[in-house]
Amino acid sequence: MAWIYLLFAGLLEIVWAVAMKQSAGFTRLWPTAIMGVSMIGSFGLLALAMRALPLGTAYVIWTGIGAVGAFLVGVTFLGEALTPLRACAAILIVTGLVAMKLA
Repeated sequence: MAWIYLLFAGLLEIVWAVAMKQSAGFTRLWPTAIMGVSMIGSFGLLALAMRALPLGTAYVIWTGIGAVGAFLVGVTFLGEALTPLRACAAILIVTGLVAMKLA
């Protein structure tokens, strides 16, 4: 169950990061509200996952899901550049996540 909590915590991290971008510096109400709610949910699920998972593993997986997910949302929906170096960096993060899970 801890891994499911961690997966959803990572997905909520993507939501709050995108909502933060859309909030335009906290000047737009709904994106700011979505950011706050998803941030609380993300931290709450991370805390539940950490009951059973080691700190280092849980935190790295959580931040990795958020980082790569936010990168993919930025490239796919927000028109951010997909350069070979950025793609390579995302692949390296995913490789690190897999290694952390296997370790």
